[in-house]
Amino acid sequence: MKEFCNNPFFGIALSTAGYWIGSVLQKKTRITIFNPLFTAPLMIIVFLLIFKIPYEYYNLGGSLIGMFLVPATACLGVSIYSRFDLLKKNWLPILAGCAAGSAASMTSVWGLCRLFRLDDSLANSLVPKSVTTPIAMDISAGNGGIVPVTVAAVVFTGVVGSLISPALVKFFRLKNPLIVGLSIGASSHVGGTTKALEMGEAEGSMSGLAIGLCGIITVCLAIVFYRITGLISIP
Repeated sequence: MKEFCNNPFFGIALSTAGYWIGSVLQKKTRITIFNPLFTAPLMIIVFLLIFKIPYEYYNLGGSLIGMFLVPATACLGVSIYSRFDLLKKNWLPILAGCAAGSAASMTSVWGLCRLFRLDDSLANSLVPKSVTTPIAMDISAGNGGIVPVTVAAVVFTGVVGSLISPALVKFFRLKNPLIVGLSIGASSHVGGTTKALEMGEAEGSMSGLAIGLCGIITVCLAIVFYRITGLISIP
């Protein structure tokens, strides 16, 4: 058993199996909480605990999967390019909306961290929670954050966004697909986009565009944001 688990293929196979089972559960049940980004890590953790397999064995393959996050980030440029005509036609509201969404997310999280007296490393881990995982990980790691905490926060944000976004759209009586898609993508990235695609093609398209733009904007804002807030220690 030890020889079987202590190799990269074990981590890759376990991650693939967990994601596949999560995808099947979501398709069969149509329950948003069964999002594979949420259920797969839980199943992997339970599996490792039951069979008492060290995390280091799993991470031999898990770290290899993490290598693909960098090219996946670059692929976000494709979503922007494929909708460039729409971006060019509505560039001001789209950029303003994404910038406002990114800024609101970062400042609100930082404010709550100060309110609950969390230390700087934990606050820096949570600030980039509303962008897609590869970008959030780099922002967190580059500013003294705890990357696993950041990943958990990003996944949780996406799941919550996919759960409550339909209710919020109805509550605020949003009818414009551009507004609906941008708001979902800016606040809950890929997790929310899966729900936006269920609402309509236009909503899903705009949500996908927001993921790429908010990622770029958040990276730029983070440079200024961390310099300003870094001067203030959390009591």
